[in-house]
Amino acid sequence: MAVRSARIIATGSAVPDKVLSNADLQRIVDTTDQWIVEHTGIHERRICTDGEATSDLAVRAAQQTLARSGVSPEDIDLVILATVTPDYAFPASACLVQDRIGATNAGGFDLEAGCTGFVYALCVGAAFISAEMYNHVMIIGADTLSKVTDWTDRATCVLFGDAAGAVLLGPCERGSGVLSYVLESVGALGHILDIPVGGGRCPLTPENIGEGKHLIQMDGHEVFKQAVRRIPQVSQKAIRKAGLKREDISYLILHQANQRITESAMKRFGLSKEKVLSNVDRYGNTSNGTIPLLLDQANQEGKFKPGDIVTLVGFGSGFTDGAVVIRWG
Repeated sequence: MAVRSARIIATGSAVPDKVLSNADLQRIVDTTDQWIVEHTGIHERRICTDGEATSDLAVRAAQQTLARSGVSPEDIDLVILATVTPDYAFPASACLVQDRIGATNAGGFDLEAGCTGFVYALCVGAAFISAEMYNHVMIIGADTLSKVTDWTDRATCVLFGDAAGAVLLGPCERGSGVLSYVLESVGALGHILDIPVGGGRCPLTPENIGEGKHLIQMDGHEVFKQAVRRIPQVSQKAIRKAGLKREDISYLILHQANQRITESAMKRFGLSKEKVLSNVDRYGNTSNGTIPLLLDQANQEGKFKPGDIVTLVGFGSGFTDGAVVIRWG
């Protein structure tokens, strides 16, 4: 049994400067501000310029986290970057980040688990620390979905934006920090949210690029149904595993995919609106960026007090979902 746990030492985040509003989208596709807000809760999102990539946002988020942590870059043992939009097929974008933040003694790898990736990465990092293999692990969730969005598809292009968030993990006594986690996947549902070409099974060709198959494809109805059903289930499993009850949750930070998903899932879970944080209205769905971005913003606003139970819940392509329960402070 582990004799120590992992805690969040510091948080950070980064978003592009460029704002894409619903009014801007009305000039691109056949949609309206009213329709977007009613169906998604999104008013605007941040979009990278042509010269910005996922690692750029990840570096900014990691540097901000380090500046707030009091930990030297040389003391970082491992960098894990959760992303579905790496700069390259290889090398791993985590290695690019590791170099640029000066983490000269750290290993680095990318982790891909859809929009649940940050939760997966946080749990992996916590396990390394609990096993006493490492003392400081930088966990980053970053994506630039604007680069793989079909801007002619009005059902999906209104959803996505770009962002990054990071946390630095360090050791603490058991009973604090990460209390429990549950990670799940249902591979049979992988087809409901994917990019069908560009990998080894279906390489890129002029034909499939012309058909837009190198961009995000989503069965929105099925994703909604699965998310609303699975979010309460995985949340409850993690809470029980921590020896807690739903009423013990101080704050829940859910992957910011769509405000309707958040409201429907939390109604099923029976959690009060005041405990469920949200910023989807300003940033949209930034995949692996949503949870750490919201976590950092809430942290900087002073929402979390020592002893608060903060639960992070992700869901996304794969189909994956996961939850981690943290005692703050």
